[in-house]
Amino acid sequence: MAGVQTSIPQDFELALDQHRRALTGYCYRMLGSSFEAEDAVQEAFLRAWRNVDRFEGRSAFKSWLYKIATNVCLDMLDGRKRRARPMDLSAVGTPESHLTQSPEATWLEPIPDARVLPDAADPAELAQERETLRLAFVNALQHLPAKQRSVLILREVLRWSAAETAELLDTSVPSVNSALQRARASLDSAGVELAEDASKLDADQQELVDRYLKAFEAYDMDSLVALLAEDATMSMPPYDLWLRGIEHIRAWFLGPGAPCRGSKLIATTANGLPAYGQYRPNADGSGHHPWGLGVLEISSGRIVGINTFLDVDRLFPLFGLPPVPPDDA
Repeated sequence: MAGVQTSIPQDFELALDQHRRALTGYCYRMLGSSFEAEDAVQEAFLRAWRNVDRFEGRSAFKSWLYKIATNVCLDMLDGRKRRARPMDLSAVGTPESHLTQSPEATWLEPIPDARVLPDAADPAELAQERETLRLAFVNALQHLPAKQRSVLILREVLRWSAAETAELLDTSVPSVNSALQRARASLDSAGVELAEDASKLDADQQELVDRYLKAFEAYDMDSLVALLAEDATMSMPPYDLWLRGIEHIRAWFLGPGAPCRGSKLIATTANGLPAYGQYRPNADGSGHHPWGLGVLEISSGRIVGINTFLDVDRLFPLFGLPPVPPDDA
């Protein structure tokens, strides 16, 4: 880390805040929860304030701060079940399947791009940031032991050296290299790769997303499913149900999902992916109410995943989405 600072900055609070987004991204990848990530960063800042007199300048201020955040995350993960997606917990369902919830499930949560991505960055670095925020990638991280997870993020995402990572984790370089090798093998076996920038929205992908939003609001299922890959999936945490294939997705929208007809959508971004707030029509026809935060996964010019997170009481404020769509206000 060339040019790093090895003493406490004069404006300590400002120095902490300059690392907030990057630290939030780090903690989110570790914890799989947008809300827990923000809690972890706040706790890390509090610990930094309490221990500022112990910082002796032998390591970089950034390294010291990340060490604190890592310890906070490891404390939070100790003894806790991993976060999951519906695909992890149950077999693929059908449009006729009952909507049930697993009482012990702790769901993977989406996070707004604005909370973790820098305002200005090198395009290649920004693409890498987005890629490592993808739902599939963050979900795969949750399958790793906590220490392996930390090593992989520090080495592969943040590009820390093996020596820097070993110092942060109070371990040896061979131990770091071994943990990284095991973590990579686990991701490879899960079919998760870092090489492809599937999340970057070029003009063609943006057009695809625009067509999807338009078809959804028109409730034109023929046009909507034409944008999906044949084996596309759909999920709705906190429900266990998930579907695969365009015919099942179409049947669900025209059957159990029919109350979605007439929905209004507000575009946003989450996890480096296109997303939208969905507002369903009120039963009495008086307007619309928040229903879900949809996150789209895209690959090879097709939508391969529709993920609708229904915890709107927490997610809509987090994403800056209004309580009602503008036309209803």
